[in-house]
Amino acid sequence: MKGQRILVTGGAGFIGSSLANELAGRNDVIAVDDCYLGTPENLDDEVTFVRESVLADDLPTDVDVVFHLAALSSYAMHEEEPCRGARVNVEGFVNTVEQAMADGCETVVYASTSSIYGTRTEPSAEDEPVSVNTGYEASKLARERYAEYFSNHYDVNACGLRLFSVYQGYDGAEGHKDEYANVIAQFAHDVATGRPPELYGDGSQTRDFTHVSDVVRAFELAAGRELDGVYNAGTGERYSFERVVELINEELGTEVNPVYISNPIPESVYVHDTCADASRLRDATGWEPEISFEEGIRMVCAPYAATEGAIAPEAER
Repeated sequence: MKGQRILVTGGAGFIGSSLANELAGRNDVIAVDDCYLGTPENLDDEVTFVRESVLADDLPTDVDVVFHLAALSSYAMHEEEPCRGARVNVEGFVNTVEQAMADGCETVVYASTSSIYGTRTEPSAEDEPVSVNTGYEASKLARERYAEYFSNHYDVNACGLRLFSVYQGYDGAEGHKDEYANVIAQFAHDVATGRPPELYGDGSQTRDFTHVSDVVRAFELAAGRELDGVYNAGTGERYSFERVVELINEELGTEVNPVYISNPIPESVYVHDTCADASRLRDATGWEPEISFEEGIRMVCAPYAATEGAIAPEAER
């Protein structure tokens, strides 16, 4: 994308800031964030930052493309504040898209979740049955349904990317998020500082871990091709939490064993395994993940290896 005026909601957060920074310089990028999870320190100088909620009435939606990533993004957040979760994740999406449509924007790409597939060890395709067991999942599926409405009724290109366990290290945009950071960042920081990572259950749960740089490319390609509907963004490979800790130890030359704790999320709703079939996105855009998992682990561990475990103070949990 080049020469576009772009709005990124949740733009000071982990994925949002990575996307905004990538697009800035060759586009006019505005990042909107209420700083509940994000921080403007994540943003490059070329990005225009607006501290505002997606529930506001006067969002800067006079743009060519909206990337909507603003959300309460975890099970715990929704269980603690279910009404707020619904307002931000559903009403905030509707509010943003309605204002953008009124300003003439016809292209929206938004973040959905792979959690609605439930536990699956085989790659999940977009036509697989989905269900909701948590408030977080309900809000993301509602977002997909509203996007379908905007597409069918108003002819908006509304593309949802079902994301699979996006990760980066604490040296990226998640150093301030503590327990809400991705598990790879948490595990790497624990191992590098000599603290045993805490694994839920027996550590055999698996995730399709997708590096944030690959996800950023998926968002940009989806907007550039003006895609409509839902698409998976994942690697098609899955790794257990135990294996993640092993690889981190191998990369850092450490021998920090994990500890196993009771899962605070009820087993009846906990997603134990995820894996993406991203062939639909590949066929539509040519997208392929470029960062292998082993390379991703090296990238996460590199700052610790370079500084013998030291990292910026704000990353301490």
